[in-house]
Amino acid sequence: MIRFENVTKVLGTKTVLDNISFEIEAGETFVIVGLSGAGKSVTLKHMIRLMRPDAGAIYIEEENIVDLDRSSLRRVREKFGVLFQGAALLQWMSVRDNVALPLREHTALEDEEILRQVDEKLDMLNLSDAGDQMPSDLSGGMQKRVGLARAIIMHPKIVLYDEPTSGLDPVTSRRIDNLIQDMSRRLGITSVVVTHDLHSALAIGSRIMMLHEGCIVENATPADFIRSADSTVQSFLESQYITRKGKWEELIDG
Repeated sequence: MIRFENVTKVLGTKTVLDNISFEIEAGETFVIVGLSGAGKSVTLKHMIRLMRPDAGAIYIEEENIVDLDRSSLRRVREKFGVLFQGAALLQWMSVRDNVALPLREHTALEDEEILRQVDEKLDMLNLSDAGDQMPSDLSGGMQKRVGLARAIIMHPKIVLYDEPTSGLDPVTSRRIDNLIQDMSRRLGITSVVVTHDLHSALAIGSRIMMLHEGCIVENATPADFIRSADSTVQSFLESQYITRKGKWEELIDG
């Protein structure tokens, strides 16, 4: 579904991505973790070619997107939905109009059909009563759900999540985790999640990849990620009170 081959990106004097290669299978929930500045968001931006690598190839469904022209790139981007870190809702538009925006901008559907599809997605995300509200009237968790409704309104094959639980309390964060899993199951979506939240990563990820100083230091299932012998991975786990012999492993094994 998504494949990076020997991708390198240099910004200024810093090598942000250093000859990295990995593959994401269709239907996966693939989680990218790492410290600030490790290259997580840069990796996400390369997937929809908001950034272009200095070297290497990036394949979306076997098509190398690195040198695509504008019209071809637009076609590839239609396969993606994106949930931005701050939800990125337009504050002067209602919830319903925010979700409808991609359909109004990129399709010729009649307004009646657009509103039908919008209400269907709002209902799917338990937002049926929020359509006429403004973003400023919503909690952070509700704003993320509206952002997710907008991300899936064009029926994408892949959804990119940039720090989906950032700024949310633990209870709301777990609700967002559940929604990501639910969307993947119900819609057959491939999910790529960038997060600092290891509890979230371990709960939702089919695989977790850790970036450190531009390199991949681990790419494993949650259970194998916890057991990683890499010292950088173990330090990252311990910083969030997760250890190989800790309560977390007892919970997932139980």
